[in-house]
Amino acid sequence: MLEIGMKAPEFTLKDKSEKEVSLSDFLGKKVVLYFYPKDNTPGCTRQACAFAGLYKEFKKKNVEVIGISKDSVSSHQKFSEKHGLDFVLLSDPELDAIQKYGVWQEKKLYGKVSMGVVRTTFIIDEAGNIAKIMPKVKPDTNAQEILAEI
Repeated sequence: MLEIGMKAPEFTLKDKSEKEVSLSDFLGKKVVLYFYPKDNTPGCTRQACAFAGLYKEFKKKNVEVIGISKDSVSSHQKFSEKHGLDFVLLSDPELDAIQKYGVWQEKKLYGKVSMGVVRTTFIIDEAGNIAKIMPKVKPDTNAQEILAEI
């Protein structure tokens, strides 16, 4: 179980351009690391577009935004192009980071139980430590809440 103050688990995943990106690439910056269930679904699209709309504000504060889902690199590329997402989207089909961060959990929808990504956001400080954990965030308000927090 991850807790505030712990070292954020390292990962290396591919972005929408097939480039490998590691969390350690961002040491010296704050990172908003958000995990979401699936590209092009209503909630995930609203959340991503909210981050995109505030991305310049995050950059002014020396904060990088990274979104992770288990979708493929090509899915992220299409999702990013369709909605003008300038921030980093990482593909985690093997559930490497998703499991390290404990967001692969049992979910219930209309009485059906399945495993999936629980929408969760982490704020990671400049030294690579977890500064805040926001479980089960709301897609419409998550980006604004984090910007106000930082």
